[in-house]
Amino acid sequence: MDKILNWGLLSTAKINRALIKPLRASKRTRLLAVASRSISTAESYAREWNIPRAHGSYEALLADPEIDVIYNSLPNHLHAEWTIKALRAGKHVLCEKPFALTLAEVDAMSQAARETGKVLAEAFMYRHHAQTLKVKEIVDSGILGKLQLIKGAFTFTLTREGDIRSKKETGGGSIWDVGCYPISYTRMIVGADPLEVFGWQLTGAGGVDESFIGQMKFSNEIHSQFDSGLRSPSRSMIEIVGTDASLMIPNPFKPGKSSEIYLSRNDEQEKIKIKGTELYLGEVEDMCDAVTQNKSPRISLEDSRKNIATILALIESAQIGKPVTLAHN
Repeated sequence: MDKILNWGLLSTAKINRALIKPLRASKRTRLLAVASRSISTAESYAREWNIPRAHGSYEALLADPEIDVIYNSLPNHLHAEWTIKALRAGKHVLCEKPFALTLAEVDAMSQAARETGKVLAEAFMYRHHAQTLKVKEIVDSGILGKLQLIKGAFTFTLTREGDIRSKKETGGGSIWDVGCYPISYTRMIVGADPLEVFGWQLTGAGGVDESFIGQMKFSNEIHSQFDSGLRSPSRSMIEIVGTDASLMIPNPFKPGKSSEIYLSRNDEQEKIKIKGTELYLGEVEDMCDAVTQNKSPRISLEDSRKNIATILALIESAQIGKPVTLAHN
């Protein structure tokens, strides 16, 4: 039998709620502890979610000898610092997306993982879902013909005043929060990284992009367009266009236990139904496989690095008003 892994939540962030259920559903995990910057907050959260241990500092959680895996759900600008600290403390780490805000941070995180021999992976939950795997299978089968265009969108309306996603100093902005999804999805579908990108952004009062519109050019005449936003209606989609057919994925980033995608060819549309699992369970099980069976995580550190490099190039393009070529070294 696989070892049961004890998990600790690094912060009381809202996104934790998505992981608590799969951590309890998996036979290989136990949610043992939560940490906050104050013991009262940690204890209150632990009572609310029936978590056995509460730690009044992040350091205390990392010092807990029974914790095997840390889920880092801190704000974006703290991902690198606390992931590295957790790795150095002997913990495996599932780090919430976006993995980091600079390539230097990514490289430092990867180096810490190599030096400690601990598993480190980015928490892009959609990548593990049956719908995503089916879409990739369809594209790779050649049914669509030669890939031409991929279009994506992920937007919503941010209503909470003072939210960290609207602050530049905490790594806010729509491209970091939701634009990273269509960028990651497109790269996965193409199976390569863009050669050149171009971006436009609409900047809000907090100095972050409240809307981002981007284009990516790949080799083999494949192009991509996407938009992300914090001040738009809720939208989520991916469309993949080939020379022979197109595929529409209405809910690409948060598919559920049952989902539908649509294949269009010869003026006819075929509905493909997909039976899935609880959305966040895949990343939990993937982490368990990596820790207990020495399997490589589905999302490699190199993949995460290239996604961050693409985001940074798009932001640079929006700032200088010119296309940016990617080296992907």
